[in-house]
Amino acid sequence: MTRVSVAQVGSIAFDPAATAEKAVAIVAEAAEAGSRLLLFPEAFLGTYPKALLFRSPIGRRTEQARAEFERYLAGAVELDGPEVARVAEAAAEHGVFVVLGIVERAGRTLYCTAVLISDTGEIVGHHRKVMPTGTERLIWGFGDGSTLPVVESPAGRVGAVICWENYMPLLRTAMYAQGIAVYCAPTADDRDSWLPTMTHVALEGRCHVLSACQVMRRSDYPDDYDADFGTEPDAILMRGGSVIVSPRGEIIAGPLYDEEGMLTADIDPAEVARMSFDFDVTGHYARPDIFSLHVDTGRKEPVRFGTAPGTTGS
Repeated sequence: MTRVSVAQVGSIAFDPAATAEKAVAIVAEAAEAGSRLLLFPEAFLGTYPKALLFRSPIGRRTEQARAEFERYLAGAVELDGPEVARVAEAAAEHGVFVVLGIVERAGRTLYCTAVLISDTGEIVGHHRKVMPTGTERLIWGFGDGSTLPVVESPAGRVGAVICWENYMPLLRTAMYAQGIAVYCAPTADDRDSWLPTMTHVALEGRCHVLSACQVMRRSDYPDDYDADFGTEPDAILMRGGSVIVSPRGEIIAGPLYDEEGMLTADIDPAEVARMSFDFDVTGHYARPDIFSLHVDTGRKEPVRFGTAPGTTGS
């Protein structure tokens, strides 16, 4: 048995350094509870801008939207920046594998990213959300197939699929084909329908599913935050709903709503094998003579510098 945890916590809005310190304390708390793997919510380090419109009608961008994006860009983090490094130090100090949701800044573009940090403090992979949902496309770029890692962890092979990517059956299939055993689903979806989604993924993938969502109130954002709903200070903009589900589709921790907290459960790696006896979606239950999936894992660069083949650089 291996103990794992899910942190249902909210960002310190637009303050990545303070949020990183909050994460460090949570890593220590998970280690104290005996956990070997810890999942944080989507966009935890960098802020999920719930209820913010970035007012941009079709054909026009407003100055308000540009100012809001300026603040959002400034509050994001880089993969090799000090905030992620601070959490990685805590992971190494406490021997906890961490899956950390961040708003990643790459130049002047932002990505919704999940960072995989080993229990020795090494970044062993990262996943950029391949399809931001709805108006998230105003603020986040699109990831490509080069960031779909499934890596070894103390709890088994682990990967991350972010929020509504979990409604993309081909992306899920790509993760199953890599032998994922601990399927992490950081999210901002706090609706009642999220729980059956996570149960379905656990049954379909015959894997343990961990999902983490933030709890954020209007008062957790700055006074000048132009929320389109939930404008009262105590209004809950994200209510959580974090959960841990077994490969049998059984809820073994959570769901937790309306408050910050940590879910912890002991998972049995052997359950993955036992539940694969009668169903392996990319193995004996697949029909490759009828269905197949090609995953392009190449990195897509908009600008490449260098000499063309057969030429000599100056």
